[in-house]
Amino acid sequence: MTTRPMDTAQELAAFLRSRREGLDPGRLGLPSHRRPRRTPGLRREEVAELAGVSTDYVIRLEQGRGLRPSAEVLAALARALRLNPSERDYLFDLAGRRRPGTTGGPTASAAPSLTRLVGDLSPLPAMLLDHRYDILAWNPEMERLLPGFETVPPSRRNAMWLCLLHPEMRGFYADREQVLRDGIAHLRAAWAAHPQDGDLSALIAEFATQDEDFARLWSEREVGVNGRGRKVLRHPVVGTITVDFEVLLPLQDPELRLLVYRPADDKSRRSLDRLYAR
Repeated sequence: MTTRPMDTAQELAAFLRSRREGLDPGRLGLPSHRRPRRTPGLRREEVAELAGVSTDYVIRLEQGRGLRPSAEVLAALARALRLNPSERDYLFDLAGRRRPGTTGGPTASAAPSLTRLVGDLSPLPAMLLDHRYDILAWNPEMERLLPGFETVPPSRRNAMWLCLLHPEMRGFYADREQVLRDGIAHLRAAWAAHPQDGDLSALIAEFATQDEDFARLWSEREVGVNGRGRKVLRHPVVGTITVDFEVLLPLQDPELRLLVYRPADDKSRRSLDRLYAR
């Protein structure tokens, strides 16, 4: 299957519109005496005024007319639209204006030292992911924790595929909606950073056509990476397990993500011990 590279101009246009429409004029201190608003959010002329550009320029950007805004203009738009750091990075990536010090192409495999590190983290469940969420390395504890993982063919060892389409993991996450939101926000950022990655585009297209929840959440255009948090897991053998997770970035391979789970309480620790003892 071949997939065309993403249309960055159209995505840039849609992203700017979505963020403009999501802002509350009253909270920004804009005058209330102007004509009544027929649509939510800021008007284009208000964004233009806040960013110091012309209204016509904002209109052409939102129409996807192939403009190449400078880094200065992008920074001004990010301030005007109150973008958070992840959204700002996404905007720069869509415009082809990557920040100094960011890395280039995708990493296809893990360095042997990283693979060994994943094993050395036992008994904490750990795995190494690339920007597509492909699982490059994992330790025995993570394999035991993920239901049916040992039966998954190599081509499907992808964390998002497991969550969305692997039957044995359909009910694994207690808050599946939030797990999907976090994963999709990461994939959208990766998609903008690697617009020529046909494998990633094909993966996203597959998810969007095969899972209604993915399609719905993808359309909301959330972007970012959640590097720390808590998950409640429903394991079919040992029951409910609560884990705290950390996502670490190797300095020499910043496109990769090292995911580590730790039991959040004594009950969860005992449940993991029973699972590993089987």
